[in-house]
Amino acid sequence: MVRLSAKANSSQKANGAYYTPESVAAKLVRWAVRDDADRLLDPACGDGRFVVAHRNSFGVEQDAKAAAKAKARAPWMDLHQGDFFDWAAHTRERFDCAAGNPPFIRYQTFNGHVRKRALALCADLGVGFSGLTASWAPFLVATASCLRPGGRMAFVVPAAIGHAPYAAPLLDYLVGRFDAVHIIAIHTKLFPQLSEDCWLLFAEGFGGATSEILFTPLGRLRIPPATGECVKVSVSEWRQVWNRRLRPYLLTDRLRLLYRAVADRADSMRFGVATSVGIGYVSGANDFFHFRPSEAREWNIPDAFLHPTVRTSRVLPNGELTARIVDAWRQADDPMLLLRIPRDADLPSIVLKYLDSEAGYRARESYKCRTREPWYAVPDVRVPDCFLTYMAGLSPNLVRNAAAATCTNALHAVHIRDRRMIDNVLGRWRSPYVQLSCEIEGHALGGGMLKLEPREAARIVLPSLRTASRLPQPAIEEAISTMQYWRHYR
Repeated sequence: MVRLSAKANSSQKANGAYYTPESVAAKLVRWAVRDDADRLLDPACGDGRFVVAHRNSFGVEQDAKAAAKAKARAPWMDLHQGDFFDWAAHTRERFDCAAGNPPFIRYQTFNGHVRKRALALCADLGVGFSGLTASWAPFLVATASCLRPGGRMAFVVPAAIGHAPYAAPLLDYLVGRFDAVHIIAIHTKLFPQLSEDCWLLFAEGFGGATSEILFTPLGRLRIPPATGECVKVSVSEWRQVWNRRLRPYLLTDRLRLLYRAVADRADSMRFGVATSVGIGYVSGANDFFHFRPSEAREWNIPDAFLHPTVRTSRVLPNGELTARIVDAWRQADDPMLLLRIPRDADLPSIVLKYLDSEAGYRARESYKCRTREPWYAVPDVRVPDCFLTYMAGLSPNLVRNAAAATCTNALHAVHIRDRRMIDNVLGRWRSPYVQLSCEIEGHALGGGMLKLEPREAARIVLPSLRTASRLPQPAIEEAISTMQYWRHYR
């Protein structure tokens, strides 16, 4: 069962129930099962489309309706209806192989007692997951712990295995417990109704260890892939050079080495060395805290409590946000004024009147407002040197803040550590190499979008202007095109 889609109904989103195409399930089971006597485990069997492919199967499923469908479809299988992590922590059963599609439930909804049991079990197995861990990664660790020596696993996994920090402990565990770990990246979507990409994970020889990860990028699913399509990724290189990310291996060796050669130059620097990157403020009640100029005049809000703000990346120009552009927003009566009240401010009666309005009483009941003191003081309001768009189609945009505006968390707020460097940083940013670096250090969000988390933005490589001018531009453009192809932008 693949999980989570913006197009899904709420029940599917909560449970993450998107069933694997039967042809894909059958191929994974055929790889995992080497003998009719092999005992197969599916830790989240859903309606049974993995277990039905092998007579000697055991399925675990929390949802009673799905479990009933699985049993009707594969009446010969053994079935446990309940929480997988509770079962895995206590069972003495061991299996020759495992296959399936674990729930893709993000950390925001992977919570409560199930999460606590999952993380506690993984900790007992030597794997420490962060608080941002999605459900599928603990599922695979717990599944591996139920294998016999020499056992095999074949699973559908999210493409996040190629970039997410929470996936790194899983891969560290797998390379330390299996003779071979193979990840296949597939460009054609296994689940066309989902925005997320899915890859495949194969591991065999449980009880062993390996110093390399096999990685194969494929346009379309083929199991097994053709000889020569596999890249051998050194585990030490994956850890030390690529920050535990597999996305760079979507590029050819030649393009990857070109990128590294520039990144390693003494005259190149990481964006996080020259800058500090963070998200903008969260108001907790946007409609209440943001005024149109006409609304501010109607309430007679003093200018001292209003600050121009950028609420969305769509309004940002290229290059520089100027006072003239902000004035144009005022003339258009856009909702571009933040009600900015310092925590210890003496409030005039007109501001108190607005805070005590009907809209104010609604706003103070929102989660963010009711959990801060005072409720009306929006925290983390800063005036950055630059704004950075963190979701982009073509490429992220770095914009100089010449208007002294602030910004919401729809943007990254960038502060230059040495303000004398601002022109140098902006000049370096315009290099096509930086566009490639954004592709490599960022990640695909779905729908062709590229996303940059603050930690990813900090790793962007800024070559010197001289180095950037001497780079082979056709090779850089080829690399950019490849990465955009893999996030479905092209």
